[in-house]
Amino acid sequence: MNQKRSQRLDGKAVLITGAGSGIGKASALLFASEGALVACADVISEAAEETAATIRSDGGKAISVQGDVRSADDAQRMVSSTVSAFHKLDVLFNNAGTGIRGSVHELNEEQWDTVIGINLKGVFQCSKAAIPVFLEQESGNIINTASTFGILASPRYPAYCASKGGVIMLTKQMALDYGPQIRVNCICPGATDTPRLRRNMSLRPDPSLHEQELLKLNRAAGRLARPEEIANAALFLASDESSFVTGSALVVDGGQTIDA
Repeated sequence: MNQKRSQRLDGKAVLITGAGSGIGKASALLFASEGALVACADVISEAAEETAATIRSDGGKAISVQGDVRSADDAQRMVSSTVSAFHKLDVLFNNAGTGIRGSVHELNEEQWDTVIGINLKGVFQCSKAAIPVFLEQESGNIINTASTFGILASPRYPAYCASKGGVIMLTKQMALDYGPQIRVNCICPGATDTPRLRRNMSLRPDPSLHEQELLKLNRAAGRLARPEEIANAALFLASDESSFVTGSALVVDGGQTIDA
């Protein structure tokens, strides 16, 4: 007799930033299919609601919240909205991110601040808003999206590399400060086929050549990652299956960092 597969996030309330597209959207849909109650947050309100509506149409429970992760007020509102809707918060997935190419002398201060603000300060702001809830509950789980470019340098990507390296170290530091009540881990994806990557590729003089260069990055797999593959790694960290994993940077890169 076939038994119904247990849902790995059954009843867990999860807040995902950057849930309007790419890895965030794939994670929101996957988490919901595993029984999670999902708060879909994005700076673009329509994108957040589209993801939430898809979950609801499939019979899941989801809300959408618009917010800029750089803002302390917005971060607090995202957390408060999640708790108000689901009466708790079990998992915070700090996934919102951006990148701007240009060497240090080419970037202006606004561009630097944008990348550092979203990628690194955003993790700080949203974690700062969620941690009091976790401490009161005496349990919590934070997942951060870092990158292989927080481990390896990439040409003309200083703000992105610096921000993602910072996310890895902030992950380790928070795991020390808040364990054992709160687990904190991050994911380091390799090149992933997201809308942002495709937009950036379209701006290159020769998009097809750039795609071939990206494929070489994930050199053992020889292809781009699918957002769903990164979402599966996030699912592991969000679930109780990773109960003894904290302070870790989980690399999901198709072999990019083999020699690191």
